[in-house]
Amino acid sequence: MNATVSMLIAVGIFIGTYILIITEVINKMLASLIGAFLLILTGILSQDIALRAIDWNVIFFLIGMMLVIAVLRRTGIFMYIAIKTAKLARGNPLLIMMLMFVVTAFSSAFLGSVTSIMILIPIILLICNELKITPVPYIITMVVASNMGGAATMIGDPPNIIIGSATDYDFLDFIFNLTPAIILATIACLGLMWVMYHGKLKVSRENRARMMSYKEEGLIKDKRMLKISLITVAVMLVLLALESTLKIGTASISMSAGLFLILVGQRKDIEHIMVHEVDWVTLFFFVGLFIIVEGLVQTGFISLLAHKVLELTHNQARPTSMAILWLSGILSAFIDNVPFVATMIPLIKQIGIVISQSNLMDPIWWSMSLGTCLGGNGTLIGASSNVVAIGITKKNGINISFMEFTKVSVAYTILSLIISSVYILIRYF
Repeated sequence: MNATVSMLIAVGIFIGTYILIITEVINKMLASLIGAFLLILTGILSQDIALRAIDWNVIFFLIGMMLVIAVLRRTGIFMYIAIKTAKLARGNPLLIMMLMFVVTAFSSAFLGSVTSIMILIPIILLICNELKITPVPYIITMVVASNMGGAATMIGDPPNIIIGSATDYDFLDFIFNLTPAIILATIACLGLMWVMYHGKLKVSRENRARMMSYKEEGLIKDKRMLKISLITVAVMLVLLALESTLKIGTASISMSAGLFLILVGQRKDIEHIMVHEVDWVTLFFFVGLFIIVEGLVQTGFISLLAHKVLELTHNQARPTSMAILWLSGILSAFIDNVPFVATMIPLIKQIGIVISQSNLMDPIWWSMSLGTCLGGNGTLIGASSNVVAIGITKKNGINISFMEFTKVSVAYTILSLIISSVYILIRYF
Protein backbone atom coordinates (compact mmCIF):
# COMPACT_ATOMS: atom_id res chain seq x y z
CA MET A 1 0.00 0.00 0.00
CA ASN A 2 1.23 3.48 -0.91
CA ALA A 3 2.69 5.36 2.11
CA THR A 4 0.49 8.41 1.52
CA VAL A 5 -2.63 6.25 1.27
CA SER A 6 -1.67 4.46 4.50
CA MET A 7 -1.22 7.78 6.27
CA LEU A 8 -4.58 9.07 5.05
CA ILE A 9 -6.35 5.88 6.18
CA ALA A 10 -4.68 6.07 9.62
CA VAL A 11 -5.66 9.73 10.01
CA GLY A 12 -9.20 8.95 8.82
CA ILE A 13 -9.59 6.14 11.37
CA PHE A 14 -8.18 8.40 14.08
CA ILE A 15 -10.65 11.20 13.24
CA GLY A 16 -13.55 8.77 12.93
CA THR A 17 -12.78 7.26 16.32
CA TYR A 18 -12.66 10.69 17.90
CA ILE A 19 -16.00 11.64 16.37
CA LEU A 20 -17.56 8.53 17.92
CA ILE A 21 -16.00 9.33 21.30
CA ILE A 22 -17.06 13.00 21.20
CA THR A 23 -20.62 12.31 20.05
CA GLU A 24 -20.91 9.30 22.39
CA VAL A 25 -22.84 7.41 19.72
CA ILE A 26 -21.30 4.25 21.10
CA ASN A 27 -19.31 3.42 24.23
CA LYS A 28 -15.80 4.96 24.18
CA MET A 29 -14.15 1.56 24.76
CA LEU A 30 -16.00 0.08 21.79
CA ALA A 31 -15.07 3.08 19.63
CA SER A 32 -11.35 2.80 20.42
CA LEU A 33 -11.26 -0.97 19.89
CA ILE A 34 -13.11 -0.69 16.56
CA GLY A 35 -10.61 1.94 15.42
CA ALA A 36 -7.69 -0.23 16.56
CA PHE A 37 -8.85 -3.34 14.72
CA LEU A 38 -9.67 -1.36 11.57
CA LEU A 39 -5.98 -0.39 11.44
CA ILE A 40 -5.08 -4.09 11.54
CA LEU A 41 -7.75 -5.19 9.05
CA THR A 42 -6.72 -2.48 6.54
CA GLY A 43 -3.09 -3.55 6.77
CA ILE A 44 -1.85 -0.27 8.26
CA LEU A 45 -0.54 -2.18 11.27
CA SER A 46 0.29 -5.84 11.63
CA GLN A 47 -1.17 -7.62 14.62
CA ASP A 48 2.31 -8.00 16.13
CA ILE A 49 3.06 -4.27 15.84
CA ALA A 50 -0.37 -3.39 17.24
CA LEU A 51 0.14 -5.61 20.28
CA ARG A 52 3.63 -4.20 20.85
CA ALA A 53 2.16 -0.70 20.73
CA ILE A 54 0.14 -1.37 23.89
CA ASP A 55 1.94 0.03 26.89
CA TRP A 56 1.47 -2.94 29.22
CA ASN A 57 3.38 -1.10 31.92
CA VAL A 58 0.57 1.48 32.03
CA ILE A 59 -2.17 -1.20 31.94
CA PHE A 60 -0.76 -3.27 34.80
CA PHE A 61 0.20 -0.16 36.78
CA LEU A 62 -3.45 0.89 36.66
CA ILE A 63 -4.67 -2.58 37.66
CA GLY A 64 -2.30 -2.58 40.63
CA MET A 65 -3.45 0.86 41.73
CA MET A 66 -7.09 -0.15 41.38
CA LEU A 67 -6.45 -3.07 43.74
CA VAL A 68 -4.69 -0.79 46.25
CA ILE A 69 -7.55 1.72 46.14
CA ALA A 70 -10.14 -1.06 46.56
CA VAL A 71 -8.48 -2.23 49.79
CA LEU A 72 -7.97 1.30 51.11
CA ARG A 73 -11.61 2.18 50.45
CA ARG A 74 -12.75 -0.67 52.69
CA THR A 75 -10.78 0.68 55.66
CA GLY A 76 -12.82 3.92 55.68
CA ILE A 77 -9.78 6.17 55.22
CA PHE A 78 -11.24 7.99 52.22
CA MET A 79 -14.35 8.99 54.14
CA TYR A 80 -12.17 10.12 57.04
CA ILE A 81 -10.00 12.35 54.82
CA ALA A 82 -13.08 13.67 53.01
CA ILE A 83 -14.71 14.85 56.21
CA LYS A 84 -11.43 16.31 57.51
CA THR A 85 -10.91 18.25 54.27
CA ALA A 86 -14.46 19.60 54.17
CA LYS A 87 -14.26 20.67 57.82
CA LEU A 88 -10.92 22.40 57.18
CA ALA A 89 -12.65 24.42 54.45
CA ARG A 90 -15.66 24.91 56.79
CA GLY A 91 -17.91 23.42 54.13
CA ASN A 92 -17.25 26.29 51.68
CA PRO A 93 -17.61 24.66 48.21
CA LEU A 94 -15.27 27.05 46.37
CA LEU A 95 -12.62 26.81 49.08
CA ILE A 96 -12.87 23.01 48.94
CA MET A 97 -12.34 23.14 45.16
CA MET A 98 -9.29 25.41 45.46
CA LEU A 99 -7.84 23.34 48.30
CA MET A 100 -8.25 20.08 46.37
CA PHE A 101 -6.71 21.73 43.29
CA VAL A 102 -3.53 22.62 45.21
CA VAL A 103 -3.38 19.22 46.98
CA THR A 104 -3.81 17.37 43.68
CA ALA A 105 -1.14 19.44 41.91
CA PHE A 106 1.35 18.99 44.75
CA SER A 107 0.80 15.25 45.13
CA SER A 108 0.98 14.70 41.35
CA ALA A 109 4.44 16.27 41.25
CA PHE A 110 5.82 13.52 43.48
CA LEU A 111 3.38 10.62 43.21
CA GLY A 112 2.50 10.95 39.53
CA SER A 113 -0.70 12.31 38.03
CA VAL A 114 -2.51 8.96 37.70
CA THR A 115 -1.64 7.83 41.23
CA SER A 116 -2.87 11.11 42.70
CA ILE A 117 -6.12 10.97 40.77
CA MET A 118 -6.84 7.42 41.86
CA ILE A 119 -6.29 8.37 45.50
CA LEU A 120 -8.03 11.77 45.54
CA ILE A 121 -11.06 11.34 43.24
CA PRO A 122 -12.83 8.95 45.65
CA ILE A 123 -12.31 11.55 48.39
CA ILE A 124 -13.91 14.42 46.48
CA LEU A 125 -16.80 12.15 45.46
CA LEU A 126 -17.48 11.47 49.13
CA ILE A 127 -17.25 15.17 50.03
CA CYS A 128 -19.71 16.14 47.30
CA ASN A 129 -22.05 13.32 48.26
CA GLU A 130 -22.12 14.48 51.88
CA LEU A 131 -22.66 18.13 50.92
CA LYS A 132 -25.29 17.17 48.29
CA ILE A 133 -23.54 19.04 45.45
CA THR A 134 -22.50 17.94 41.95
CA PRO A 135 -18.94 16.62 41.80
CA VAL A 136 -18.47 17.37 38.08
CA PRO A 137 -16.65 20.75 38.33
CA TYR A 138 -14.48 19.35 41.13
CA ILE A 139 -13.49 16.31 39.07
CA ILE A 140 -12.57 18.43 36.05
CA THR A 141 -10.46 20.92 38.00
CA MET A 142 -8.66 18.13 39.87
CA VAL A 143 -7.79 16.41 36.59
CA VAL A 144 -6.40 19.72 35.34
CA ALA A 145 -4.38 20.05 38.55
CA SER A 146 -3.00 16.51 38.23
CA ASN A 147 -1.56 17.16 34.77
CA MET A 148 -0.18 20.53 35.83
CA GLY A 149 1.47 19.12 38.92
CA GLY A 150 2.84 16.18 36.96
CA ALA A 151 4.69 18.62 34.70
CA ALA A 152 6.66 20.07 37.63
CA THR A 153 9.06 17.17 38.23
CA MET A 154 10.88 14.41 36.37
CA ILE A 155 8.73 11.68 37.96
CA GLY A 156 5.37 13.47 37.78
CA ASP A 157 4.45 12.48 34.21
CA PRO A 158 5.86 9.84 31.79
CA PRO A 159 7.02 12.37 29.12
CA ASN A 160 9.36 13.93 31.68
CA ILE A 161 10.84 10.54 32.53
CA ILE A 162 11.48 9.92 28.80
CA ILE A 163 13.04 13.37 28.34
CA GLY A 164 15.20 12.86 31.42
CA SER A 165 16.54 9.53 30.11
CA ALA A 166 17.22 11.03 26.64
CA THR A 167 19.15 14.02 28.03
CA ASP A 168 21.57 14.81 30.82
CA TYR A 169 18.86 16.49 32.94
CA ASP A 170 18.40 15.13 36.45
CA PHE A 171 15.63 15.45 39.04
CA LEU A 172 16.87 18.83 40.29
CA ASP A 173 17.11 20.22 36.74
CA PHE A 174 13.40 19.56 36.26
CA ILE A 175 12.59 21.16 39.63
CA PHE A 176 14.73 24.23 38.89
CA ASN A 177 13.44 24.78 35.34
CA LEU A 178 9.83 23.57 35.36
CA THR A 179 8.48 23.98 38.88
CA PRO A 180 8.49 27.84 38.75
CA ALA A 181 6.41 27.75 35.55
CA ILE A 182 3.93 25.33 37.14
CA ILE A 183 3.64 27.46 40.30
CA LEU A 184 2.82 30.50 38.15
CA ALA A 185 0.33 28.50 36.07
CA THR A 186 -1.30 27.11 39.23
CA ILE A 187 -1.79 30.60 40.67
CA ALA A 188 -3.27 31.80 37.37
CA CYS A 189 -5.62 28.80 37.20
CA LEU A 190 -6.78 29.36 40.79
CA GLY A 191 -7.69 32.89 39.72
CA LEU A 192 -9.57 31.55 36.70
CA MET A 193 -11.34 29.05 38.98
CA TRP A 194 -12.51 31.85 41.26
CA VAL A 195 -13.83 33.80 38.25
CA MET A 196 -15.63 30.73 36.83
CA TYR A 197 -17.21 29.43 40.02
CA HIS A 198 -17.47 32.33 42.50
CA GLY A 199 -21.04 32.57 43.65
CA LYS A 200 -22.11 29.57 41.57
CA LEU A 201 -21.37 26.72 44.00
CA LYS A 202 -24.02 26.51 46.70
CA VAL A 203 -24.29 24.37 49.82
CA SER A 204 -27.30 24.50 52.08
CA ARG A 205 -26.78 25.52 55.71
CA GLU A 206 -28.23 22.20 56.83
CA ASN A 207 -25.74 20.14 54.79
CA ARG A 208 -22.82 22.33 55.85
CA ALA A 209 -23.83 22.06 59.52
CA ARG A 210 -24.26 18.30 59.21
CA MET A 211 -20.79 18.01 57.67
CA MET A 212 -19.23 20.08 60.47
CA SER A 213 -20.91 17.94 63.14
CA TYR A 214 -19.38 14.67 61.91
CA LYS A 215 -17.09 12.79 64.27
CA GLU A 216 -14.63 11.56 61.68
CA GLU A 217 -12.67 9.39 64.13
CA GLY A 218 -15.42 6.77 64.06
CA LEU A 219 -15.29 6.40 60.28
CA ILE A 220 -12.24 4.12 60.27
CA LYS A 221 -13.63 0.59 59.93
CA ASP A 222 -10.49 -1.53 60.17
CA LYS A 223 -7.55 0.09 61.98
CA ARG A 224 -5.27 -2.94 61.62
CA MET A 225 -5.75 -3.15 57.87
CA LEU A 226 -5.42 0.62 57.59
CA LYS A 227 -1.96 0.50 59.23
CA ILE A 228 -0.84 -2.30 56.92
CA SER A 229 -2.25 -0.49 53.88
CA LEU A 230 -0.61 2.85 54.71
CA ILE A 231 2.78 1.21 55.28
CA THR A 232 2.40 -0.65 51.98
CA VAL A 233 1.42 2.51 50.13
CA ALA A 234 4.34 4.42 51.67
CA VAL A 235 6.80 1.74 50.53
CA MET A 236 5.15 1.70 47.09
CA LEU A 237 5.49 5.47 46.72
CA VAL A 238 9.16 5.39 47.74
CA LEU A 239 9.83 2.65 45.18
CA LEU A 240 7.93 4.62 42.50
CA ALA A 241 10.02 7.72 43.25
CA LEU A 242 13.22 5.64 42.95
CA GLU A 243 12.02 3.61 39.96
CA SER A 244 14.38 5.26 37.46
CA THR A 245 17.29 4.17 39.67
CA LEU A 246 16.00 0.75 40.72
CA LYS A 247 14.73 -0.23 37.24
CA ILE A 248 11.97 -2.39 38.75
CA GLY A 249 9.14 -1.00 36.62
CA THR A 250 6.11 0.96 37.83
CA ALA A 251 3.72 -1.86 36.90
CA SER A 252 5.63 -4.39 39.00
CA ILE A 253 5.66 -2.01 41.96
CA SER A 254 1.92 -1.23 41.94
CA MET A 255 0.90 -4.83 41.18
CA SER A 256 3.09 -6.10 44.04
CA ALA A 257 1.46 -3.64 46.43
CA GLY A 258 -2.04 -4.47 45.22
CA LEU A 259 -1.55 -8.25 45.36
CA PHE A 260 0.06 -8.04 48.82
CA LEU A 261 -2.89 -6.08 50.25
CA ILE A 262 -5.38 -8.48 48.65
CA LEU A 263 -3.46 -11.45 50.07
CA VAL A 264 -3.30 -9.96 53.57
CA GLY A 265 -6.79 -8.58 53.94
CA GLN A 266 -9.17 -9.37 51.09
CA ARG A 267 -8.52 -12.94 49.90
CA LYS A 268 -12.18 -13.93 50.26
CA ASP A 269 -13.39 -10.97 48.18
CA ILE A 270 -10.85 -11.21 45.37
CA GLU A 271 -13.42 -12.22 42.73
CA HIS A 272 -15.76 -9.37 43.68
CA ILE A 273 -12.89 -6.87 43.61
CA MET A 274 -11.59 -8.05 40.22
CA VAL A 275 -15.06 -7.99 38.64
CA HIS A 276 -16.57 -4.87 40.22
CA GLU A 277 -13.70 -2.63 41.33
CA VAL A 278 -11.19 -3.03 38.49
CA ASP A 279 -12.32 -0.67 35.70
CA TRP A 280 -11.95 -2.96 32.69
CA VAL A 281 -13.79 -0.54 30.38
CA THR A 282 -11.15 2.14 30.96
CA LEU A 283 -8.32 -0.38 30.59
CA PHE A 284 -9.55 -1.65 27.22
CA PHE A 285 -10.18 1.93 26.13
CA PHE A 286 -6.47 2.56 26.71
CA VAL A 287 -5.58 -0.56 24.71
CA GLY A 288 -7.48 0.77 21.71
CA LEU A 289 -5.98 4.26 22.00
CA PHE A 290 -2.41 2.93 22.13
CA ILE A 291 -2.96 1.06 18.88
CA ILE A 292 -4.68 3.99 17.12
CA VAL A 293 -1.85 6.38 18.02
CA GLU A 294 0.69 3.81 16.84
CA GLY A 295 -1.01 3.97 13.45
CA LEU A 296 -0.20 7.69 13.26
CA VAL A 297 3.39 7.03 14.34
CA GLN A 298 4.02 4.11 11.98
CA THR A 299 2.65 5.92 8.93
CA GLY A 300 4.89 8.92 9.66
CA PHE A 301 2.10 11.43 10.34
CA ILE A 302 3.51 12.64 13.68
CA SER A 303 7.02 12.91 12.25
CA LEU A 304 5.70 14.81 9.22
CA LEU A 305 3.97 17.38 11.41
CA ALA A 306 7.05 17.89 13.52
CA HIS A 307 9.33 18.34 10.50
CA LYS A 308 6.94 20.89 8.97
CA VAL A 309 7.00 22.95 12.15
CA LEU A 310 10.78 22.89 12.28
CA GLU A 311 11.00 23.96 8.65
CA LEU A 312 8.83 26.98 9.42
CA THR A 313 11.03 28.03 12.36
CA HIS A 314 14.30 27.57 10.40
CA ASN A 315 15.78 25.78 13.44
CA GLN A 316 16.03 29.04 15.39
CA ALA A 317 15.88 28.55 19.17
CA ARG A 318 13.22 31.12 20.14
CA PRO A 319 10.57 30.40 17.45
CA THR A 320 11.33 26.68 17.68
CA SER A 321 10.71 26.71 21.45
CA MET A 322 7.35 28.41 20.98
CA ALA A 323 6.40 26.14 18.09
CA ILE A 324 7.33 23.01 20.06
CA LEU A 325 5.42 24.23 23.11
CA TRP A 326 2.19 24.88 21.24
CA LEU A 327 2.49 21.93 18.83
CA SER A 328 3.04 19.64 21.81
CA GLY A 329 0.17 21.27 23.68
CA ILE A 330 -2.30 20.93 20.80
CA LEU A 331 -1.36 17.39 19.73
CA SER A 332 -1.18 16.08 23.30
CA ALA A 333 -4.82 17.03 23.73
CA PHE A 334 -5.71 14.39 21.15
CA ILE A 335 -2.98 11.75 21.19
CA ASP A 336 -1.01 10.03 23.90
CA ASN A 337 1.99 12.17 24.78
CA VAL A 338 4.38 9.23 25.27
CA PRO A 339 4.71 8.20 21.57
CA PHE A 340 4.69 11.89 20.63
CA VAL A 341 7.67 12.60 22.89
CA ALA A 342 9.44 9.48 21.67
CA THR A 343 9.00 10.68 18.08
CA MET A 344 10.10 14.23 18.81
CA ILE A 345 13.29 13.40 20.73
CA PRO A 346 15.44 12.44 17.69
CA LEU A 347 14.14 15.51 15.82
CA ILE A 348 15.07 17.84 18.67
CA LYS A 349 18.48 16.19 18.94
CA GLN A 350 18.94 16.96 15.25
CA ILE A 351 18.13 20.60 15.99
CA GLY A 352 20.88 20.50 18.60
CA ILE A 353 23.38 19.66 15.87
CA VAL A 354 22.24 22.71 13.86
CA ILE A 355 22.17 25.10 16.84
CA SER A 356 25.80 25.48 17.86
CA GLN A 357 25.12 26.94 21.34
CA SER A 358 24.10 24.07 23.60
CA ASN A 359 22.48 26.35 26.19
CA LEU A 360 19.89 27.37 23.57
CA MET A 361 18.63 23.77 23.56
CA ASP A 362 17.41 24.01 27.17
CA PRO A 363 14.26 26.05 26.42
CA ILE A 364 13.39 23.69 23.54
CA TRP A 365 13.47 20.63 25.80
CA TRP A 366 11.54 22.42 28.57
CA SER A 367 8.99 23.67 26.04
CA MET A 368 8.30 20.14 24.88
CA SER A 369 7.92 18.96 28.46
CA LEU A 370 5.47 21.73 29.39
CA GLY A 371 3.53 21.39 26.14
CA THR A 372 3.04 17.62 26.33
CA CYS A 373 2.08 17.58 30.02
CA LEU A 374 -0.16 20.66 30.05
CA GLY A 375 -1.69 19.90 26.66
CA GLY A 376 -3.11 16.70 28.12
CA ASN A 377 -5.78 18.87 29.76
CA GLY A 378 -7.15 19.88 26.37
CA THR A 379 -9.68 17.09 26.00
CA LEU A 380 -11.19 14.29 28.03
CA ILE A 381 -8.80 11.72 26.51
CA GLY A 382 -5.69 13.91 26.37
CA ALA A 383 -3.95 12.19 29.30
CA SER A 384 -4.13 8.97 31.28
CA SER A 385 -5.29 10.76 34.43
CA ASN A 386 -8.26 12.21 32.52
CA VAL A 387 -9.45 8.81 31.35
CA VAL A 388 -8.90 7.22 34.76
CA ALA A 389 -10.82 9.98 36.55
CA ILE A 390 -13.79 9.72 34.20
CA GLY A 391 -13.74 5.95 34.62
CA ILE A 392 -13.89 6.25 38.42
CA THR A 393 -16.76 8.75 38.31
CA LYS A 394 -18.73 6.59 35.88
CA LYS A 395 -18.40 3.57 38.17
CA ASN A 396 -19.94 5.81 40.84
CA GLY A 397 -22.93 6.64 38.66
CA ILE A 398 -21.73 10.04 37.39
CA ASN A 399 -21.24 10.57 33.66
CA ILE A 400 -19.07 13.43 32.37
CA SER A 401 -19.35 13.81 28.60
CA PHE A 402 -16.48 14.64 26.26
CA MET A 403 -17.82 18.13 25.56
CA GLU A 404 -18.73 18.81 29.20
CA PHE A 405 -15.14 18.13 30.21
CA THR A 406 -13.47 19.84 27.27
CA LYS A 407 -15.38 23.13 27.33
CA VAL A 408 -14.05 23.72 30.85
CA SER A 409 -10.58 22.16 30.65
CA VAL A 410 -9.60 23.91 27.42
CA ALA A 411 -9.71 27.30 29.20
CA TYR A 412 -7.22 26.07 31.81
CA THR A 413 -5.08 24.52 29.06
CA ILE A 414 -4.82 27.71 27.03
CA LEU A 415 -4.12 29.81 30.13
CA SER A 416 -1.38 27.47 31.37
CA LEU A 417 0.25 27.34 27.90
CA ILE A 418 0.22 31.15 27.70
CA ILE A 419 1.84 31.38 31.15
CA SER A 420 4.42 28.81 30.06
CA SER A 421 5.16 30.73 26.86
CA VAL A 422 5.79 33.96 28.76
CA TYR A 423 7.92 32.07 31.30
CA ILE A 424 10.09 30.46 28.60
CA LEU A 425 10.57 33.75 26.73
CA ILE A 426 11.46 35.78 29.82
CA ARG A 427 13.68 33.22 31.51
CA TYR A 428 15.66 31.91 28.54
CA PHE A 429 15.60 34.68 25.92
